[in-house]
Amino acid sequence: MAILPLLQAASQSVGFNPAYAGAWAMLGAGIGAGLSAIGAGIGIGLIGGRVAEAQARQPEISGTIFANGIIIAALIEGVALFGVVVCLLIELKKYF
Repeated sequence: MAILPLLQAASQSVGFNPAYAGAWAMLGAGIGAGLSAIGAGIGIGLIGGRVAEAQARQPEISGTIFANGIIIAALIEGVALFGVVVCLLIELKKYF
């Protein structure tokens, strides 16, 4: 939480310019969308690895494990899609 005063001081020392505010918003939206996609990729990769490991240990219930893994991966993908959409709304707010 100590970064907010630093950002405020930096914006006041240079002088406020609305073009810079839009640029920072677009930069933040791009970084947020990228982090959302990276987080979903990591999460789905971990789920896939754990599902494969669980199926190797318990082959008799591999169908149930696989179904649960697909459901969890879909939920992670939904959260990532929500994050990307929010970032796109922030980025496109300047044009609409």
